Amino acid sequence: MNQTSVPETPPVPSPATSPVLELARQVLRIEAEAVAALIDRLDGAFLDAVNLILNCSGRVIVSGMGKSGHVGRKIASTLASTGTPAYFVHPAEASHGDLGMILRQDVLIALSNSGESAELQAIVPIIKRQGAKLIAMTGNPQSSLGKEADVHLNAGVAQEACPLNLAPTASTTAALALGDALAVALLDARGFGPEDFARSHPGGSLGRRLLTHVRDVMRAGEAVPRVTPEATLAEAVLAISKGGLGMTAVVDGEQRVLGIFTDGDLRRAFARDVDLKAVRIDAVMSPAPRCIAPEKLAVEAVEMMERCKINQLLVADPQGRLLGALNMHDLFQAKVI
Repeated sequence: MNQTSVPETPPVPSPATSPVLELARQVLRIEAEAVAALIDRLDGAFLDAVNLILNCSGRVIVSGMGKSGHVGRKIASTLASTGTPAYFVHPAEASHGDLGMILRQDVLIALSNSGESAELQAIVPIIKRQGAKLIAMTGNPQSSLGKEADVHLNAGVAQEACPLNLAPTASTTAALALGDALAVALLDARGFGPEDFARSHPGGSLGRRLLTHVRDVMRAGEAVPRVTPEATLAEAVLAISKGGLGMTAVVDGEQRVLGIFTDGDLRRAFARDVDLKAVRIDAVMSPAPRCIAPEKLAVEAVEMMERCKINQLLVADPQGRLLGALNMHDLFQAKVI
């Protein structure tokens, strides 16, 4: 009987010899070298670009065609989120009406690896005529765009990472890195801080972390369990059960915090075989507990709780009067953690 032969499965190359992995590594090496080459190339032109934007009374407009346009969109987005008002204008659309978005007090950052993008060349004379400043980011300082620019930033690369040396790869990576360097330099020059950054990102987790204060998440009023130092342990346990925070504050007649009694304290009291109805809470509470002010950031409460290995935290004013309380669950619900 004839038997059908089964073709042998070709051996799978090991990671050490795989041509696919070697090509990928070569791409990363070329792109890394392209970015590293920018370091020694930074000079006074970069400072001129920073100063031009800092002294701009309008906005920064970023423009570019093709892959340069995609990089330009990202640079505009990074600038806008780090304190430099910016937006992207497509150069082809600019020739059909969008040029009206660019005013004389603006600065245009034009990206083109060759520096000969026809769409950009069509709008540059008009922009220059109306008085707007031009920063060109190209791979050729002697290009048409480079010569027209008020400031030229050289983003040239020795070669593309594409084996054909055609597809924009290393050149777009270098332009993107140079744009990031510009945005961060401007951020630092403006004194742009974490809270400024958070205001640009209110919908993200970073915004919640940097804009949410203790007062926004704490429980207040009747939601905060509290007893006086004369209360019995049994009364404190009842307050803990009603409060749902795993603790009760111990306060004096002026609502000043004297101590805290938690589930952990209760377990330790049971281990000592104390009389629930006879012992006073001030005999088993943790005195002088850590408190936080309501205007502190919620992330500071998280840091304090993690550092002190506690799950609950009382909120007090400068005079030590109880204002509220929170626990880790409250912070989880507020998506601060």
